[in-house]
Amino acid sequence: MNDLNSIQGKSALVLGGSRGIGAAVARRLAAGGASVAITYVQGASAAHAVVDDITKAGGRAIAIQADSANDTAIEAAVSKTKESFGGFDILVNNAGVLAIAPIEEFTTEDIDRTIAVNIRAAVIASRAAARVMGKGGRIIHIGSTNAERMPFAGGAVYAMSKSALQGLTQGLARDLGPKGITVNVVQPGPIDTDMNPADGPMAAGLIPMLAVGRYGHPDEVASLVAYLAGPEAANITGAGLLIDGGFAA
Repeated sequence: MNDLNSIQGKSALVLGGSRGIGAAVARRLAAGGASVAITYVQGASAAHAVVDDITKAGGRAIAIQADSANDTAIEAAVSKTKESFGGFDILVNNAGVLAIAPIEEFTTEDIDRTIAVNIRAAVIASRAAARVMGKGGRIIHIGSTNAERMPFAGGAVYAMSKSALQGLTQGLARDLGPKGITVNVVQPGPIDTDMNPADGPMAAGLIPMLAVGRYGHPDEVASLVAYLAGPEAANITGAGLLIDGGFAA
């Protein structure tokens, strides 16, 4: 790996890092030399499998059970990461939920959960991280191309939650730029994960909208995150970066 793109010796926390994009990000950051903490709500076995993969490859990783809808749990995860690795350099806000329904049928519980996990958690985690990060810190939100394009019915609340991350990113970039901390949001399109598999029920409608004619892979998103986490991306902040196969083109 090019030394200029190395994150050797850095410490990272990936919220929602036990599966899908989060797991790929955790593995990619560890491959670049970072010590990585991941959070999970349920599915401890999947979280520990990610940790085992990283440690078997010679890296350092820990799993922390934490519900991203719980402010105290998020703040404790930031503290645990710093204590475990002796610093805190990279935050990846990946935890997210997806609820699709016509607005007339959308439950208040689903609205509250979407806001809590997709928006509030990113604010709380970023606040906690900003208090302990130094110069060179990186905050990276995982948003969605649906922040810019929602071409089907039922996705209004989800799209709203991902659009909010763009505003958060731009505001935090101004707040934290003087401290040498960058803040960006990565906006994936359809990615082959268990939430929306490439052979799942939504694929037939989504693939024709993709300029590349295929779903993306979690590793492709992870590579972009790793770049943003490294020193070569020091002049990128406040940006919303699409990695969506041309979905929004």
